[in-house]
Amino acid sequence: MSPAWLTVLLAALPGFSQTKTLIEGPHRMELTLERLDDSGWRVVDPGTVFNKSDRVRFRFRTNFDGYLYVMNQGTGGTYTQLFPREDTGAMNKIEAAAESLVPATDGAFRIDGPPGQDIVYWLILPAELAADRKYVPLPPAPPPSAKAMASLKPRCDDTILRARGECVDSSAGPKPVADSQKLPENIKQMAGDGSGELVFMKKQNKSVVSSPVPLGGPVVYEFRLAHK
Repeated sequence: MSPAWLTVLLAALPGFSQTKTLIEGPHRMELTLERLDDSGWRVVDPGTVFNKSDRVRFRFRTNFDGYLYVMNQGTGGTYTQLFPREDTGAMNKIEAAAESLVPATDGAFRIDGPPGQDIVYWLILPAELAADRKYVPLPPAPPPSAKAMASLKPRCDDTILRARGECVDSSAGPKPVADSQKLPENIKQMAGDGSGELVFMKKQNKSVVSSPVPLGGPVVYEFRLAHK
């Protein structure tokens, strides 16, 4: 079973420095993944392997004011803007301690596409930088091929499967950006060349992303959403 606390180095964009500390600093973000079943919305492990047509959503909360953009890159090679709504690009302000539901369209995101891992990009801008950032629509360039996006096949952690009866892929969940040069163009344009440090942790089924020092610029990380 994965350790209760997982620390991962994030180098979101060129210029990001490195850290291994578990200190929870002044800027903290919490992500909770939920799945809709017959009894309603239920919190699940961030590494849960979903079935096709499952409906999921995130709860997102910070301890600081800022601006949020979330975009999904599906295994079928398509982009979907999850937050804010595409037709209300300016409505992306987040407030300290207030929860935001992602996606912001209809409150649910339906799993689709070939088996693999969707990449959900999270771009957070501190409030003091918001005036310098402009909303950019979804990238016009063709996305990567379906073959490239489906390369990470979901795998169940046998230990968790035996203990809880759940299929959980330990490689899924929140991660550093694998290659900042391959970020979708609209994310790169909004992010700029900001710098900072982030630490990834797991508390039960809640993902925590924090900075040991005040954020000096925008940050980007990804959430790998595994599905069959």
